[in-house]
Amino acid sequence: MADLNKYIEQLQDFDVNNIDWDKVGVWPAPARAFLCIVAAAAIIFGGYMLFVKDKNVSLASAQAKESELKTSFERKAFEAANLERYKNQMVEMKETFGALVSRLPTDTEVPGLLEDIDDKGVDSRLTIKSIALQNEVSTEFHIELPIKIVVSGGYHEFGAFVSGIAGMPRIVTLHDFTISKEAKKNAAGNSVLSMDILAKTYRYKSQDK
Repeated sequence: MADLNKYIEQLQDFDVNNIDWDKVGVWPAPARAFLCIVAAAAIIFGGYMLFVKDKNVSLASAQAKESELKTSFERKAFEAANLERYKNQMVEMKETFGALVSRLPTDTEVPGLLEDIDDKGVDSRLTIKSIALQNEVSTEFHIELPIKIVVSGGYHEFGAFVSGIAGMPRIVTLHDFTISKEAKKNAAGNSVLSMDILAKTYRYKSQDK
C-alpha cells in the first residue's frame, strides 16, 4: 500500500507538459512502465506492418492460386474420366454433321430442287406463277441460294404447300411471305389469293472451289 501511495505521489509531481526526454531514467516508475508499453506496442505494430502483413498478402495469393489449381485439376480430372464419352459424342456429331451436309444441294442438283418445288405446288393444287432464282449470298460457312416463289390459291392450299416444302429431303427454309387478294375468283366464286414467299436452300462452302 505504501508503494502504491509512493507511485501516486510521483505521478502527481510528474509534469507531462515539460517532459525531459534526456532524463527518462529518473522518471517515475509508472511513467517508465507506460513508456515501455507504448514502445513495445509500436515495435509490435511496426513488425506486423513490415513482415506479417506482407506474409498475409502472400498467403492469400497462395490460397487463391491453390483454389484455382484445385478447380483446374477437378475439371481436367472430370474430362479425363469422361474422355471416352467425349470421343463417342464427337463421332456422333461428325455423323450428324455429315448427314446435314448431305442434305445441302450441289449446283447440279438445283434444277431438280426447282422441279420438286413445282411438284409440291401442283400437289397442293396451287397455280405456280413463277419460281425465280435470286443472287447467291455467301456467308462464313455456307452459300445461300434464295428462290422467289409466287403461287395463287387458297389458305388451305398454301398450308399444304408450306408443309410439303418443309418435309423435303433437302434443306429448304421459307421466309418473308406476303398474301394478297387477287381480283379474279375461282370456279366456286371464292376469292383467289396470291402468295409471294422466299425459299432458301444452302450449299456447304467447302464444296465451292
